[in-house]
Amino acid sequence: QESGEPQRAAFLLRKGWALYSVSPLYRFSRGRLREYARVLSAGLAAERHRGLAVQVGGDTDTRVALSSLPHLRGSERDPPALLVQLSLRSRASPKNSEDKVIWSGCFCSMHGDDLSENMPEDFTCLPLFLANGAETYTSIVGSWFQKTFDCSFRRLAINPLSLSWMVAMWAGCNVDKTASAVELVFSVPRLSQPLDISYAIHPEDAKALWDTVQKTPGEITQEEVDVFMNCLYSHFHRHFKIHLSAAKLVKVSTAIAQAHCDGIVKILHSQYLSGVLMLLTELAISQIQ
Repeated sequence: QESGEPQRAAFLLRKGWALYSVSPLYRFSRGRLREYARVLSAGLAAERHRGLAVQVGGDTDTRVALSSLPHLRGSERDPPALLVQLSLRSRASPKNSEDKVIWSGCFCSMHGDDLSENMPEDFTCLPLFLANGAETYTSIVGSWFQKTFDCSFRRLAINPLSLSWMVAMWAGCNVDKTASAVELVFSVPRLSQPLDISYAIHPEDAKALWDTVQKTPGEITQEEVDVFMNCLYSHFHRHFKIHLSAAKLVKVSTAIAQAHCDGIVKILHSQYLSGVLMLLTELAISQIQ
């Protein structure tokens, strides 16, 4: 199936997605999506028969759909995104009733030129994979793609440096005045009991700070991100006498998106969807290279 509706990308919003980095797919053909769906469906049925897949009762069928999303890419050089969905339908349901989607996975490349340059024709570069649903299904689908297209999947963690870039970039975006606070969560190391510190900043204050730090609108440097974070650390220390620089940044939350160091992302604002996916594509490519 191929859909030209940009709204199809709305399924990515306001859900928690586990991130993966995927090496190029070998001999993947977009003209064979129906065939791939049938083979993957058969593989899923075999796994359920062995008791490895999530059990949902004997009166339901698990359906597999693969769809091309031509509008979900950064440029013409990027291949269209690929949506994989698993859905349930009860055998007792009317034929025209909608299936219940139980798992979604999306392969995409948003300005992934760094990986696709000089790549042989037999390879398709979709370095970022986002999964929403039971990990059992993610494992089965991932294993099938690895065997079928000779690629590798790796969980994509987000280090504190990348999280600081995210909060600086997203704090500087224009959002409505009812936007939620910018929040940073830090984990304090070397304690007998886990301790997290949550630091919330009013979105207008965070944007005002970023505007004073950023020298060239539309461009961001590591130095600017460092200055932004150090200002936040200094403010926190002045009030609470705690050095946040000694803790580990593990989560950032803004009106644009939320990101956790474990590689879980929730995209909240449709206007900045492409920008968030571009940053995540860059992270995925850096792990492959």
